[in-house]
Amino acid sequence: ARTQVATSDPSKTGADGPRSVSPMTPRFDLIGLVVDDMARSLACYRLLGIEVPAGADAEPHVEATLPGGTRLAWDTVETIRSFDPGWTPGTGRMSLAFACEDPADVDATYVRLVDAGHDGHLPPWDAFWGQRYAVVHDPDGNGIDLFAPLPTAAG
Repeated sequence: ARTQVATSDPSKTGADGPRSVSPMTPRFDLIGLVVDDMARSLACYRLLGIEVPAGADAEPHVEATLPGGTRLAWDTVETIRSFDPGWTPGTGRMSLAFACEDPADVDATYVRLVDAGHDGHLPPWDAFWGQRYAVVHDPDGNGIDLFAPLPTAAG
């Protein structure tokens, strides 16, 4: 359905009144993380294959474009408080899920992250829903879910 929009902008008004325009639909574009330590957070996500600019560790805001075009961004607490002075971290954190090549890759990625000093929250296990699954926490407590399909049993 088209919506009539009243406007005083002559570029949007036809000879017989306001033009009919379609309402815009927002497009999902960015996942934002607020971080306490930019360098430590970026190091964690680099281990997961996220391509982050080399000189970004000391920046207050960093972005990386993921396959498919969605952006992942990191902002320091100071950056967020520069425009929202009362900001405090919420109690609910988010998680990002990373598909691994196979169950062995779940295990190896988990070990690589834990060996780098990240919190191994749930060691790899064979989940009842048919995946090898593990959860690591990034330096700010966000979940990093690692998963791969389990081989199907020949029946």
